[in-house]
Amino acid sequence: MRKKPTSRKSETDLKRLHEMKDEDIDFSDIPPVPPEMFARGIVRRGLKPVIRKRQLTLRMDSDVIEWFKKQGQGYQTKINSLLRAYMEEHFRKSA
Repeated sequence: MRKKPTSRKSETDLKRLHEMKDEDIDFSDIPPVPPEMFARGIVRRGLKPVIRKRQLTLRMDSDVIEWFKKQGQGYQTKINSLLRAYMEEHFRKSA
């Protein structure tokens, strides 16, 4: 069962935006950002690096794949989450 989209068709005039030049954009409501603010935002300690996902070819039973696909959009993320939970549970037991 597919989920219905939560958003309606955009009412944005995309053609007008595409034709707009940078100097036509009104930034008056955005406060200026001094270089010091960028420095504070970039230099942060204790953050874990973002783990990038890698593409993998994996052979799975057809019925398993179809069951996950029926769950709707994001089924690959759900498979990843389940595998991660399994991995973390077994990692705790072996540690």
